[in-house]
Amino acid sequence: MKRYANITPEGSRDFLFEESDDRKSVESTLSALYKEKNYRKVITPAIEYFDVFSNGNTGVEADDMYKLTDNYGRTTVLRPDNTMPIARLVATRLRDAAFPVRLYYNQNVFVKNKAHAGRTDEIPQSGIELIGDGSLDADIEVISMAVEALSRTLRGSYKLEIGHAGFFSAILDKMDLTATQKADICNFTESKNYAALGDLLNRLKPCPEIAALKRLPRLFGSVEVLDEARKLYKSAESNRALDYLKTLFEKLEKMGVSDKIIIDLGLVNRSNYYTGVIFRGYADGSGVTVLSGGRYDNLISEFGLDCPAVGFAVDVNALCEVKNEVINAERPLRIALTKGRLEKSSVKLFQKMGLDTKELENKGRRLIIPVDGYEAVLSKAPDVITYVEHGVCDIGVVGKDTIAEHSSAFYEVMDLNIGKCRFVLACPQGVDFYAGYKRKTVASKYPKVASEFFKSKGMDVDVIKIEGSVELAPLLGLADGIVDIVETGSTLKENGLVAVEEIMPISARVIVNIASMKLRKEEIESFLADMELASKV
Repeated sequence: MKRYANITPEGSRDFLFEESDDRKSVESTLSALYKEKNYRKVITPAIEYFDVFSNGNTGVEADDMYKLTDNYGRTTVLRPDNTMPIARLVATRLRDAAFPVRLYYNQNVFVKNKAHAGRTDEIPQSGIELIGDGSLDADIEVISMAVEALSRTLRGSYKLEIGHAGFFSAILDKMDLTATQKADICNFTESKNYAALGDLLNRLKPCPEIAALKRLPRLFGSVEVLDEARKLYKSAESNRALDYLKTLFEKLEKMGVSDKIIIDLGLVNRSNYYTGVIFRGYADGSGVTVLSGGRYDNLISEFGLDCPAVGFAVDVNALCEVKNEVINAERPLRIALTKGRLEKSSVKLFQKMGLDTKELENKGRRLIIPVDGYEAVLSKAPDVITYVEHGVCDIGVVGKDTIAEHSSAFYEVMDLNIGKCRFVLACPQGVDFYAGYKRKTVASKYPKVASEFFKSKGMDVDVIKIEGSVELAPLLGLADGIVDIVETGSTLKENGLVAVEEIMPISARVIVNIASMKLRKEEIESFLADMELASKV
């Protein structure tokens, strides 16, 4: 029986009629812009050898690539990135060309997304690469084209944020850190996870670099953040990066596009990929990044040609799906609250902030409730993450346990220090969980947290997902132990279980949609400041 003959694989979709026309219109509009600026089109194979992307510089994990084998058993992948194949093409086919060369493309990339996230794994991209010119003028050309690309394809408002890989690198290079610590600092800074970054840095010996890193995620906004950064941290390398951004901004200002520009010195992701200016585009109506790019002067040398380059890629699907009702500066800020215990704590916090919570306290069956100029949305914890990630809510209050299990793309900006508990590994009393050679079986409502915990210990275990009372699993002989949330430990004790090891502390966190943070910065920063102050009362 052909079970799958009438459906498309998960992560893919058909495009019909107006959807096809919209996509074609965006690609045609962008192609016209590229041609006006003397860029020439290239097409690379949809299937490339894995070696093209195996150096770790693509920003795409190997596990997230679609892998195949060719007739000789060699590993190939569906193209997960457009820049690497073009770098290969330039280094092999155009190495004797008269540089700089200006190239553009309209072609898909294939990256596995989280299941049931509402995102496609096949993403149409349209972009440019300016190769062989390492000058400021080249950066200006590409960034101004990025602004023009958004201007021509969007009806609503948009912003382009710019940063510089050199500022972050100047700070990290002065510190004696392990590779893991560097990766964690990069991740926490990029995701604006102030709490986790502060916890990590507080474990290190105090120094000027740590003070700068603690402030770095908040260094975004108008051009004034460059002056704040200069006061915060000074070195020859960091000053060069800041001077460059200042000059860049001034030139963009003369071109009349500075009102579309945000400075963000916390743009540090893929610092092993980008070497200079980094930029991203956000649109009113989309909860995701619609454009990303930057300077990558070291990339093409990996294919045997030492050549500077800068470029950007537009997510065509994201532009086509922009709808004004998603992120709209005219509607009130929406805050997604987790139903139940955290809901009650959130109401108390709102009261400390001076908000009128009468409607929220007497909500009845309503799920969207006005709260003194804001909108509160009540939902289950995993849905808080979904609503914030997709931009239908700007801010969310959710437990760290849900974030750890589901993760996603958002900023984790605050630890409210409410709803405190902890993840633990537990087993029957009197049993040494780690003894013996038998492969262990663990039951949990949080299989991802459990799997990653044992992976960090280098242990192979079988993890079984349990939806109800997880304490039953070892009592019935289904599992050797459990990974679960513990507040007082009384439930464990009553069922003859004891905590073997603490995995991580848990508390309520505040998360923010990435695009909302850029497009509604002043409103969100003001709300977060009031929330942070109230959480300390």
